[in-house]
Amino acid sequence: MSSPALKQVPLRPFLKWAGGKNRLIPQYQPYFPKSFNTYYEPFLGGGAVFFHLQPQDAVLTDINPELINTYCCVKEQVEEVIDILHKHQRQHSQDYYYKMRSHIPSPDIERAARFIYLNRTCFNGLYRENSKGKFNVPIGKYKNPQICNPELLRSASATLRMRNVKIEKNSFEYVLEFANSSDDFVYFDPPYYPVSSTSDFTAYSRDFFSKNDQTELKEIFVKLAGRGVKVMLSNSDCDFILDLYSQFKIHKISAPRSINSNGKKRGNVSEILVTSRDL
Repeated sequence: MSSPALKQVPLRPFLKWAGGKNRLIPQYQPYFPKSFNTYYEPFLGGGAVFFHLQPQDAVLTDINPELINTYCCVKEQVEEVIDILHKHQRQHSQDYYYKMRSHIPSPDIERAARFIYLNRTCFNGLYRENSKGKFNVPIGKYKNPQICNPELLRSASATLRMRNVKIEKNSFEYVLEFANSSDDFVYFDPPYYPVSSTSDFTAYSRDFFSKNDQTELKEIFVKLAGRGVKVMLSNSDCDFILDLYSQFKIHKISAPRSINSNGKKRGNVSEILVTSRDL
């Protein structure tokens, strides 16, 4: 059976992602490399920078197996994902959400559709796991969430298939095995270093992203930069991160904050964008 005709829609992430960079792209634009051959994104998340740049060659990695499975299924089996999402759309309710949250199906395609369903209906697109590795974010307060956007999913699938894109489960250190010259561009978007006791969202998964991890990431940034790789990293605007990357170019970015239990504390906050050199 042939696939439906692909409608032209603006390409953007098909996942909601807490800390996603879609709205920050205009501020990032001046700092993207003028040219490069292969793009690497070791903390994939929603993939906003990838979908904006649409590189011909890319290696997209993340430690989250459910996220990586979802990208692979959208790439290779998008129509099947869409069919299952329509079923979730019809059955969506609070009870159904918690039923789906508590049960992980075995088939990859059903796991991918479940991941998208929970992502589109959970609180603020936040991904968080408990100590047992189980997704534990509560349902969001949406009157009519858009669980399935077929055109967006098909556009994402086409972009992933029309280019030489490798999608793999791996930790951020993996990039050292491949990125080794000025032809490569690496963008790091790690779990941000918390700027206060109430802003600690580093528990992205059961694998806590610690202060030592931040330091190791900086060392990898230094190694890549030493090879001539074009490197960019986003993180919190705080003394610890500023000190870590003081030898590189640091740019201030104004970012909207949407995750706070107190609505009055939502608004723009300062983040930083680090670049290895003039890209």
